[in-house]
This record gives sequence, C-alpha cells and structure tokens, in this order.
Amino acid sequence: MEERLALRLQLFRDGGQVESRVVDFVAGELDVLAAGGQVVTEDTAGMLTSHLVMALTRLLNGEAIEQFLTDEQVAAELAGHPEAVAGARAMAERARAALGAALPESEINFLGMHLAALAQRSHV
Repeated sequence: MEERLALRLQLFRDGGQVESRVVDFVAGELDVLAAGGQVVTEDTAGMLTSHLVMALTRLLNGEAIEQFLTDEQVAAELAGHPEAVAGARAMAERARAALGAALPESEINFLGMHLAALAQRSHV
C-alpha cells in the first residue's frame, strides 16, 4: 500500500476513535481494489478510505446514518458505472459479513460514486 494512504489508516488506528477491525477491513478492501487493477493511492482513494472508515464506525457505534434520497444526477452517474455499483454492493456485503455493519442504500450509493471515480482515475 502506498505510504501516504497507509499513514491515513494508521492515523485512524492511533486516534482511538476507530476499532482496529474496521481499519483492518478497510485496508483489506483497498488491497482487493488494488489487486483488481485499480490505482489505490492517497490521491485516488483517500476520500473513499475515510468515508468507509467513518461510515462503518458510526454503524458499529449504533449511530444513525442519515438516509439521503439519491438525486437524479447521482442516479444517472451510477447508471453509467454498473461495475462500481456492483463493487459497492459487494463491499457492503463483505462489511456486513465481517463486521455486522449493514450499510444503508445511501451509503452504498456513495461508495459506488467513490468506486466510479477511482476507476476513472485508474484508467486515465
């Protein structure tokens, strides 16, 4: 893993607000993305990393995750990236299985947007 992205994860781990198992899960997901050919760096996946760590932490802490209605622009963007939607759903299922954290549809949509952006950056 790229040094700056590893540092982001280490800061979450050292901060004491995030369970190690969440950081480990996210690190594993980043490895899956990299193994699948994505360019996973701080620049390309930093926001995805933070978003996923914090969403999973909120779920595990029993905090409500605000439900957002997916606007037409986001829906249209996701429709053009079915692989990102499928990847987000698979990631959410792995999070549910590994951590017991069931991401709501709005979070899955946000993950899909992150994955679509990552794919675009990886193939430029």
